[in-house]
Amino acid sequence: MKPRIVLAETTLPDGSPLELQEHDGRHSLVVRGQELAGPSTKAVEEECARLACAPFRPARQPKLWFAGLGLGQSLAAACEALPQKRGTFFVAEPSAELVEWQKQHFPQGAFASDSRVRFEKDPGPAGLAAHAGSLHAIVLHLDYSPAGQNGRPLIDDRRWLTAAYDALQPGGMLAIAGSRSLPGLARHLSRAGFTVAEHVVPSSPNAKRPRMLPVWLARKGRAED
Repeated sequence: MKPRIVLAETTLPDGSPLELQEHDGRHSLVVRGQELAGPSTKAVEEECARLACAPFRPARQPKLWFAGLGLGQSLAAACEALPQKRGTFFVAEPSAELVEWQKQHFPQGAFASDSRVRFEKDPGPAGLAAHAGSLHAIVLHLDYSPAGQNGRPLIDDRRWLTAAYDALQPGGMLAIAGSRSLPGLARHLSRAGFTVAEHVVPSSPNAKRPRMLPVWLARKGRAED
């Protein structure tokens, strides 16, 4: 059996140890033995990004904003789904270590080879406010997106949801992927003004009985080019 190798480690703001692990050629972000991003999230991350991008394939200058980098799996899928040269992919990642790990361990990753990718530090309401009315889509995964105020998930912050709504163009999409069902999330998003649709994605397309993972698509009105 091939061992798990810790390639790099850092400490999250709440004091938890975050490790970049490699096992049999596959990589994971792990906190206390729990995988936040990696093979178990790859399929749902990629499908969430593709669903978020789908309405904006005709857009001349699509603008997407990612709440956290993770392993770059959502980012890579979006860059592939929207090949427009004048597109922009903003990644709000406060951890300099995560960005550096990408450069060091994944030199062929999406942002290393795609000049459309831009990094920002603030994933909170103020970071979104800088994009008021300009974004086509906002993408996040609940497991590895940066924590909001008081360490709570961003989507639990009413100010963040309001800022996300205001940052989107009419027709813009807030796309959320998760590792488990959250029955109250659709209602929570609806109260923030979004029109919400829920999808499920197999955790592994080739598995005989894969886990079904949730994706929520929250839309703001009609799309603009």
